[in-house]
Amino acid sequence: MKYTQLGRTGLKVSRLVLGTMNFGPQTDEADSHAIMDAALDAGINFFDTANVYGWGEGKGRTEEIIGNWFTAGGPARRDKVVLATKVYGNMAAEGDAWPNHDKLSAANIRRAVDASLKRLQTDYIDLYQFHHIDRLTPFEEIWQAIDVLVQQGKILYAGSSNFPGYKIAQANETAVRRGSYGLVSEQCIYNLYERRAEMEVIPAAQEYGLGVIPWSPLHGGLLGGLLRKAVQGGRRGEGRAADTIKDAGVRAQIQAYEDLLDKHGVDPGEAALAWLLTRPGVTGPIVGPRTAEQLESAIRAVELELSEDLLTGLEEIFPGPGPSPEAFAW
Repeated sequence: MKYTQLGRTGLKVSRLVLGTMNFGPQTDEADSHAIMDAALDAGINFFDTANVYGWGEGKGRTEEIIGNWFTAGGPARRDKVVLATKVYGNMAAEGDAWPNHDKLSAANIRRAVDASLKRLQTDYIDLYQFHHIDRLTPFEEIWQAIDVLVQQGKILYAGSSNFPGYKIAQANETAVRRGSYGLVSEQCIYNLYERRAEMEVIPAAQEYGLGVIPWSPLHGGLLGGLLRKAVQGGRRGEGRAADTIKDAGVRAQIQAYEDLLDKHGVDPGEAALAWLLTRPGVTGPIVGPRTAEQLESAIRAVELELSEDLLTGLEEIFPGPGPSPEAFAW
């Protein structure tokens, strides 16, 4: 496994991030533990989750599964993992939601971090991420709450997720004025098909020293050999991939992508991950395996070297928007 620094911090993290969103809803606890075992054995030390994972009535279940895994492995296992979770969504049971039980008020941050620590069965979180922007809570309040958690030893760093570029700037400029450390990472949707983050989000992250952690690196399976699998009778895609592939233009684009990779003898999913690892500012993409086999494929991508000819072909099929303001002006 290869490692890099997380943004401007001294923290070393693996170039792949183990996403755990499937743990609970799609992957049972025993298989989830096996996947985490395999990831750690392969050198993946960066695990990402969120308090709402498990979804619906199962909110919090994913953190519980991770917590049980930590406890089973003892303190040495926890010490090997850079643990990231998120705060924003309402964790109250359906029909029992109250004001101040969601978003980024100091009250909810305090409540949410303690609940996550309990579910995760740990006394600290390495990276505590804001799952979405909160348009009503000022960053002065947010950083006051975060600074208290750092002082208490409950978290080490703060990161953002799904922030536009101007909010990254606003958050870190406020942090500078307060003497706070500020955001150290941004988790955003970014892949060969969805490259709008290159316009402002990634440049803002680089300017302020944030590591970029792409989520949905295969765009919900769209870039994982979707058309080939459909012909072979495998998965036909769901969610984002299924909705996107209905467009004839997109279907032709994906066919060209799969044909290009067939020509070069490269697996589509592995190529999509390897491409992200070549992109400026990217710390590592989040992979969310449902099975051990999917994890093995993702790990191979770290060692995959894409030729200049292949990179050029990918750029022709999926041209990025270009930086701003040139992308929309001159």
